[in-house]
Formats: sequence, C-alpha cells, structure tokens
Amino acid sequence: MIEINLIPDVKQELIKAQRVRSGVISIAIFIGVAAVGLVVLLAIYVFLGQLARNALVDGDIKSQNEKISQVQDLSNTITIQNQLTKLSSMHNDKKIDSRVFDVLSTIIPPDPNMVAVNKLSLDASLSTVTIDAQADNGFPALEVFKKTIAATKFQYSNGTDTVSVPLASNITDSNRSYGQDASGKKILRFSLSFTYPAELFARASKTGVIIAPTRTNVTDSFVGIPQSLFTDRATDVKSGVQ
Repeated sequence: MIEINLIPDVKQELIKAQRVRSGVISIAIFIGVAAVGLVVLLAIYVFLGQLARNALVDGDIKSQNEKISQVQDLSNTITIQNQLTKLSSMHNDKKIDSRVFDVLSTIIPPDPNMVAVNKLSLDASLSTVTIDAQADNGFPALEVFKKTIAATKFQYSNGTDTVSVPLASNITDSNRSYGQDASGKKILRFSLSFTYPAELFARASKTGVIIAPTRTNVTDSFVGIPQSLFTDRATDVKSGVQ
C-alpha cells in the first residue's frame, strides 16, 4: 500500500504544537484540581478535625476533673503535699539561735574583768547581737570585753574543709553610766553590740567551735549556761559618767 503525505510541513508543525498545548493544558488542569482538593482537605482538617480533637480533649479534661472532684479533702491533701515538699529546704534554712548562749559563755572575761549580762538581744534581720551588761571593774572590764569579742573566732566545717571566721565585726558600745548593785557597790553599766557572720547560726556549719583568747567552747554542747553570767540591772546613782 502506498501512502502519500499531502500535508505540508508547516501544517504538521501546527498540529504537533496543538497536541503539546492540549497536553500542557490537561496537566495544568489536573494539577489545579489536585491543589484544590488538597486545600479542601486541609480546610476540613482545620475546621472539622481540630474541632473534633478539641471536643475529645475537653471531654477528657471534664472526665478527669470529675474524678478529682470526688476525692475527699482534696484541698487539704494538696496543701499538705506542697508543704511536705518544702520541709527539707525549710529545715536547712532554720537558724540555730541557741548558739548565742555558747557564744556568751565563751566571750565573758574572767575575774577581775567579769561582766554580768542584764539583757541579750538577737536581731536576725540585721545580723546583730546587743548585750546590756555591767561590770564591777568599770571601764577596764569594758575594754577587755570588747577586745575579747574582737579576738574571738568561729571555726566550723562546711563538709569538706575547716573554716575559721571572725566572730564579730562593727563592735560598738554605748549607754555608759554608773549605777549601784544590790549591795550598794558602784559599777559601770553599758550596752555593746556587734555584727555576727551568717555562718554562726547556719545549720550547714557543722561541728562549730568558738575560740576566744581565754577559753574554747564547742557549740550545741551545753544544756544551759551559768546563772552567774546574768544579773539584775544596777540602779542609777546621782552622779555618773555618760
């Protein structure tokens, strides 16, 4: 069979171009339809799927809330558990203020410069100790008392090393005056205050030792302190030294 191509080359190129165009348009339409379908699916997921998921989560929250609400004394239980978690830190933060008596029994000078304490005040907010006292030996006893405090050290263990720090800083005295004790003897009355280091009353300071020039005292070791360290405040006299 003999075929004769009577279509010119130009016409063939046109037909070929039309076929390519039709293929490109078909592919573009397919891609557009697929994109539209994907957008529709995403819209369904966002607006319907999320709503359904939120509804499930809300239902689960409501169910769990109903179960918790059925627990008796829930508020008390939660409060107690919260307090129990803080017990350890609260215990570690507590101060051992009783060490101040060990300090006092260590820094009091021996006779003839013995000092009798009328009042002892501890201010934790300012880290200061204030002592109202009196001395038979007058101003020499006061100076010995101040120098004894200044020379006293607090030695303790931090768990790995032994550390020594000065017991006091900013030592000052005030309210100097003369008075009479119960026997009518003339004595010097005064107030003395100093700033103590934070380690002195810290629970983390283990095996503490107060080292004064005249004696050494292990902290937390005494049940009480001698009553001889304390006395009633002397009465005023008509002439005195301020």
